[in-house]
This record gives sequence, C-alpha cells and structure tokens, in this order.
Amino acid sequence: MSNLHYAKAIQDFKNARRQAALQEIVAQITGREKEIQLLSFDDVRKKLSGLEQSREYLENIPLDAIVGSVSRYHDFTRSFLPRESTDPSRWARVMAQTLGLRGLPPIEAYKLGEVYFVKDGNHRVSVARQLGNKTIQGYVTEIKTKLNITPDTKPDDLIIKAEYTDFLEKTRLDQLRPKADLSVTKPGAYPVLLEHIEIHRYYMGIDEQRPIPYHEAVTHWYDHVYQPVVQIIKEKGILRGFQNRTQTDLYLWLAEHRAELQEELGWDIGAEEAALDLASREKSPVKRFLRHIQKKIWNFLIPDILEGGPPPGKWREEKKEKGSDHKLFEDILVAIDHSPQKEYALEQSLIIASYEKSSLHGVHIHPYGFEEEEGHLAALQKEFQEICRSHGQKNPTLSLGTGEIPDVFCKQARFADLLVLPLNHPPGENKLQRLDSGIRAIIRRCPRPVLTVAGPATPLQNALLAYDGSPKAKEALFIAAYMANRWQSSLTVLTSRQGATQAEGIQKDARRYLESREVQASYLLRDDEIPEAVKDLVETRGIDCILIGGYGSASVVEVVLGSCVDQVLREVQIPTLICR
Repeated sequence: MSNLHYAKAIQDFKNARRQAALQEIVAQITGREKEIQLLSFDDVRKKLSGLEQSREYLENIPLDAIVGSVSRYHDFTRSFLPRESTDPSRWARVMAQTLGLRGLPPIEAYKLGEVYFVKDGNHRVSVARQLGNKTIQGYVTEIKTKLNITPDTKPDDLIIKAEYTDFLEKTRLDQLRPKADLSVTKPGAYPVLLEHIEIHRYYMGIDEQRPIPYHEAVTHWYDHVYQPVVQIIKEKGILRGFQNRTQTDLYLWLAEHRAELQEELGWDIGAEEAALDLASREKSPVKRFLRHIQKKIWNFLIPDILEGGPPPGKWREEKKEKGSDHKLFEDILVAIDHSPQKEYALEQSLIIASYEKSSLHGVHIHPYGFEEEEGHLAALQKEFQEICRSHGQKNPTLSLGTGEIPDVFCKQARFADLLVLPLNHPPGENKLQRLDSGIRAIIRRCPRPVLTVAGPATPLQNALLAYDGSPKAKEALFIAAYMANRWQSSLTVLTSRQGATQAEGIQKDARRYLESREVQASYLLRDDEIPEAVKDLVETRGIDCILIGGYGSASVVEVVLGSCVDQVLREVQIPTLICR
C-alpha cells in the first residue's frame, strides 16, 4: 500500500464523513433519523422469525440492496457513509487497498427476502459505494422468512411486517380468507386488530352461550365486522380523502373515531354515521391548520348569531343516503337544563319518540364547566333515566357537556335527527337582544330541525304549516307530509299574501306536493302577516304545533329588521318546529 494511495484514501474518508454529517443534520431537521439508519440483522431476523438455511453461495450483490449489518449498524448510515464512530485508518486502508493492485476479498452477507445484511466486510461495502460501484462480490447465506422485505423497507415498515407475521401466525387469516388484504401503514395496528378479534370472540360467546373456537371468531369477525365497515368506506369514497392510507387504516381510525364519539355523546352512533362524520372532516394537516386559524379569526370577528349552517335539505339528503326514509326521527336530542320548560321539552320528546319508536338522548350543558355538585348531576341523570324508562325508553342517555351552548348543541345534533329545546328566552324585539340571542344562534347553525317548546307538551295532532315556498319552507313541507302520513296529524297550510306576489301559485305547489303523497290538508291564504295569522289560528282552530322554515334572509338583515320566526317564537306558546 503506497503512501500516496493512503493519503488519498484519508481525504476520501473525510469527504464521505462530511456527507454523512450532512445527511444526519437534514434527517434531524426533517424528523427522518430512522430512515438513514442501517438495520440490525439480529433485530430484523427476530422480528421476521427467519430460519437460516445451510446453502451458501457466491454472487454479485447489488450495493443498493444492502440495508443492514450484523454488528456495525451504528457505524454507517443507510447508504454506508461512515459515521463518527468509524475508524478512519481502517477505512482508509481498505480504500487504499482497493486503489492498489491487490483488490478486496468477497464480503460475507445474509440475505432476507430481497435485501442483504453484512456479516463481514462493512468497510469494503462503504468504500465500494463511495467509489460508485453498483455491485460487490460476496458469500451469501440465505434466510427464509414468511414475509418479504425490499431495499426501500423503512424501520417502521419492518415493524409492520413483523407485526403482520405475528398476526397471521395467530389468526391464520391468510389461509382462512386467502383474498383478505389487511395491509396497514403504521406500526401498532395488528395488535389492535387482535384485540378486536378477542373482544368479538367474547361477545360471540355471550350471544351464542357457548365457547367460541378462536379461528371461528377470526372468520366471523372478518365477515361480519371488518368487511361491512370496509364496504361502507368504499361506498362513501372515504379512502379518496386519505392519500397513501389503506382500508384497514381507515377501519381502525373509524373504530377509534366511533369510540371517541360514543364517549363524548353518551350513545353509540353506528359505523355509517361515524364514517360520514370522518369523511366530512379535512384530511390534510395543512388544511386542518389553516381551517383552525380561519375559524379562530372568524369567531373573533363574527358573533355566533351571524353564522350560518349547512344548506337547506342537507339533513334530508343524509337520511336518504342512509336509507332511513322509513323513520324520520331515529335519534332525538333534548336539552335538559334547570328551567321550568325542561319538563315540557322532555315530555314533548317522549311523545315524538313514542310515535317514531326512536331513541332519546339528553344533553346537559354548563358553559364554564361543572360547578354543580356531583351529587346534583347524578340526581339529574337518575331523574332523566327514570322518566324515560317509564315511557318505554330502553337505553336513554344523558351526556354532560361544557363550552359555549350553541357550539355543544350544534356539534351533538349532527348525530341526531331532531333537536328539542326548552324555549326559555325567545329572540328579543330590538337589534341588541336579537344579536345576543342564544336560540337564534342555535337555529341558524344547527344541522338538524329544531323543535322549541315554550309550554306544556301537545300530541302534535293538529299541525299548522307556514309556507312561503322558500327552500327551508319546502323542508318543513316535507316533514309536514311525513307527520300527516305517519302520525295521522291533521294539517293546515298557511300562506300570506304579504310580501308574496304569487301567493296562490306558492300554495298550489304545496297542494300538488301533498296530494302526490296522498295527504289531505286545509289551505288558507291570508292578507295579514304570518305571525298574526299563526297566532289567530292557534286560538281559533286549536292548532297544537307549528312548522316553519328557518331564517331565510342574510343574517345581518334579519338581526337588524327582525324575522317572522322570531315573532312566532315570542308570541306563540305551542311547540314550533323550525326546519332547514
């Protein structure tokens, strides 16, 4: 080995070391330190349960396929650049020998799948890569594993593959359901799937009153739990919003999301509802961050009263998507507060639940946290459940929420079909009172119809529809037809000529719609304003509930000028269903 070759080799080492340092700095900044690390052979072999074969052979090993080492995985980067712990003189001697006439002997390596791990010759591999070689000669001992790994395998991928190996060994799902694809992108998923199977097995045993063999539980879970959820994910196109993720990733996220919602709401909303909620959220972290900032600015500048909700008919579209037209109000959310009207609202909710055979969910909100004593809250829950069960409710739930009242109501109402509110404080008559109205904010923003209850509950058998042909009034028309058909409610349709140039035509449209659904109704055209006409009909015709479209004008205009909805809520004491 000449001094010239050695001096040049030392300089080559320094250059390679600088490259390694630069890689390490970039990896630290980007949080990708693991991706530049060599893999440990013993760790990989243990994870993949590799079995060594006696066959050993000499081959030209692709340098890009060498991803790890038996003992020197801390001394080199993934591209075999020397790290700080590498001996410079040894590296330089190998480089100088390569530059001389003698050349280098073959390395020794293990092969797992498509990748190689250096047993002896780490410095030779490092030098060969630095010289730009594509292959290196080596004696290879092949290790057989159940799963293959490739040169682009990352440490997390290795963990995933190891977990998948354990999962398949335990479940034999690859044999029981050969076409099953349970690939995931994050470590830790397969242990969770094994927990799902164990829980499913436990409940199967309870339902069938017998011990369930493990592999029977595996196939039953796959066919009757996993596959139906995956089918929902496919039908709703949810996977399109989560790039580089798999259907099993979504299955697990959906299960977690559903559990979080159940804890928050106090009731099980079902896989499809959870899927729709998950799909409605922004998937990109950048978009989520920007939306969060936008919402903060909006909330700072714009009062809740001026915010709008989803477009008219959105709820009806969602019901149709779920195939729930047979029952319009499957889940009813009722506010439970300390006002005298709370008993009226609860009783009214129970009446609707008896018509619909629906589930009732209460929510009690304290804006700034629960300052009430625990005993008082427990008494409130007990009273709610006792009243509901006495009316045939099997699993009534009362959740306890904190925060701004409109926020909590509108968030929880997404998973119900009707929000029932005791009307403690109707919108005021002047601008400042309307701007500060909580009920107004809820009605504007709530994604579901809102039923306000100001006085004693009624049987909802003599309904009055205030109809002006607007999009939200058409939603009220839809519900009115439903009530007439399903609840056998009588129906009066009221249209005012005030502000309507084609009142007759508007009412004819309503008549045509109702007759197409075989609904018999009374039709009234009045010259007075809607609030005055409604008040008169309640007194003279024994009307026991009102259906009306929600706020229709621009929010600022309605706050300044007022709305007929506000006036009806102030002046009429019977249940009023406000539709959107």
